[in-house]
Amino acid sequence: MAAPWHVSREALSETSRLIVERAHAELLAGNLDDERLQQVRPLVRESWERSWRGGVAPENAPELALAREELEAYRRTHPLAAVMDTIRGLLLPGSAEDSGVLIAIGDQAGRLLWIEGDRELQTRTDDMGFVVGADWAEHAVGTSAPGTALALARTVQIRGAEHYNRLVHPWSCTAAPVRDPESRRVLGVIDITGGPEVVTPQARLLVDATARAVESELLIARLRARAETAPRVHAAAPRTKTAARATLRVLGRDRARLETASDHENSVIELSARHAAILLMLAVHRQGLSAERLSELVYGPGVSPDTLRPEMVRLRRVLEKRMPALVPESRPYRLPVALDTDAQDVLSLLDRGAHRVALTAYRGPVLPESTSPGVEDFRETVRSALREAMLAEASLDVLLAYAEIPEGQEDAEILQLALEMLPPRSPKRGGLVARIERLQA
Repeated sequence: MAAPWHVSREALSETSRLIVERAHAELLAGNLDDERLQQVRPLVRESWERSWRGGVAPENAPELALAREELEAYRRTHPLAAVMDTIRGLLLPGSAEDSGVLIAIGDQAGRLLWIEGDRELQTRTDDMGFVVGADWAEHAVGTSAPGTALALARTVQIRGAEHYNRLVHPWSCTAAPVRDPESRRVLGVIDITGGPEVVTPQARLLVDATARAVESELLIARLRARAETAPRVHAAAPRTKTAARATLRVLGRDRARLETASDHENSVIELSARHAAILLMLAVHRQGLSAERLSELVYGPGVSPDTLRPEMVRLRRVLEKRMPALVPESRPYRLPVALDTDAQDVLSLLDRGAHRVALTAYRGPVLPESTSPGVEDFRETVRSALREAMLAEASLDVLLAYAEIPEGQEDAEILQLALEMLPPRSPKRGGLVARIERLQA
């Protein structure tokens, strides 16, 4: 398979290169007001000024911040070590050794932990100190994609002479920070280095997508680890007035599962269909609901609130014994503490663009057998949001995974889009064509 970098090139023209080089010379001479500096991209000009004011040497190779033994020990425990195969698969498909680019992965401080890719390029970039263990933070080497991406906490592309260090002028690079999927703190940076082909819009999109895929994989691994190491559930939770965490699981199940967790123990209740519908409506409508509106959402229009009240009494009794902090309040009916739901988690992940994680978290329709109008509406909201995200933004592998779940198996539009995205010689095309033809028959 060919490397993804053989795309239309967007390089600095010769005139633009000369302008940038002259502006760079004026900056190093201390002429910060020279008009030529105003012709340089603001992102680059501001980075140059930070580097110049910080006393960064414009012609020195960066220092080796991590010796070999220290580097080996450090990167074994670094969070990005677990996702290196994903990074390689997305950025260096096929033969990495003649890919024409290098990929570098650094930590949050800018120290390069892995450099892989074209063997000839690695030999040539060694001379400028682009080696594992080297410090490529902006304060150490000046303007570069990995260092400036970390300084700004966003994706950055640096072309040739835009680098602060003259040794790096023959190269271009694109880099994106990788964040912890929960705390959002920066864990490190992914960089591609090579010729002008690595600073195209397509290259930026690919590096951005790789960073998001890495964050999604980190979250999936973390959720799986928590599930595997969760403490054994006890028969009853202590009678406390507060619940640290409460979650209502409604995806793909008719009897909802209500879970609470504290520092000491967990508690689980399986709810009846009616109690599940009530709690789900109160979780979704956190501001509270009148008795009339809650009755309408649970039973349908025209049903008297008198039908709801006995069920609320029974639900309160269940919760008072096991989870007293969640006993609903009245006038309006509302929950005294926030109750998360696995369905709302999926919507949140979709909003953040974490499509792969959202699809993994989607266990099926919301309370699939429930006929409560409010549940039916929320079920359709979640289903539609997932489908629309797949059609609008999902990558090919996520789209193919969606096509395997019940919601996607009979969706001709999803299957057709996946077919259009597949390479012409993909062995998966035949199966998709057969499925589409069956649906259209």
